[in-house]
Amino acid sequence: MTPIAITPLPATVLHDKPSAHHAALVDEATELLRAAVAEFGAAHITQASSLGAEDMVITHLAQSAGLGIPLFVLQTGALHPETLQLLAELQADPGLSVSVYEPDAAHVADFVAREGQDAMYRSIALRKECCRIRKLEPLARALQDKAAWITGLRREQSDARSDIHLRDDSEVPAGKPVKLSPLANWTWGDVWHYIATHHVPYNPLHDQFFPSIGCAPCTRAITLGEDFRAGRWWWEDDQARECGLHVHADTAPAAGHAPASPLPGASHA
Repeated sequence: MTPIAITPLPATVLHDKPSAHHAALVDEATELLRAAVAEFGAAHITQASSLGAEDMVITHLAQSAGLGIPLFVLQTGALHPETLQLLAELQADPGLSVSVYEPDAAHVADFVAREGQDAMYRSIALRKECCRIRKLEPLARALQDKAAWITGLRREQSDARSDIHLRDDSEVPAGKPVKLSPLANWTWGDVWHYIATHHVPYNPLHDQFFPSIGCAPCTRAITLGEDFRAGRWWWEDDQARECGLHVHADTAPAAGHAPASPLPGASHA
């Protein structure tokens, strides 16, 4: 018998499940962005985009409202080809201002030469050092002299993010910008309803069961019943899995045990 090929439903069909107050959430997010532009000026705000579904929604919201908010992408040197293709599409849009920040090439080369391409799998400490070099240092440059930055964080994403606020001023005394999370109250179904309704472009990896997309070596698809962020650093234990972009220094989990080996076939881009 010839096996039957099963084509998975696209994410726009599989996840399009808006909450009862979806329209109010869209208004809330848009008004937050408008208020930020009125308070700080578009030139002093930036959107941090990983090119995931949430970030694409925020870019569309800001662009549709004519707010002129620039965005930046951290090109870590280890992104999936699909992510890079989506980045190229955004860069080709004349209505968007897209900046790309890359890690210091010498620092990356030194780390890889010293620890190897698979260093992130050997210990949490090495994985966090890789994140620091490829993400945190470029992030600091991207946020320099900015009054506020916009993220795609949602409370539903993980327990570690369950207390996300629409506006977070907690790190302003330390000289850091205000953090805005317009989709804090959105569900995954709200995100995909917006994408489907407004024909927002998105990373095709979402159609392959990648809800959260980061660097290729540290991201995999998830299966039915797994946690939303189970595909990120899946070889580590069940503590909050974060790279440090959205964790306050006083709450970041400490480095721990050496992890199990990664799944076979993990990409080492």
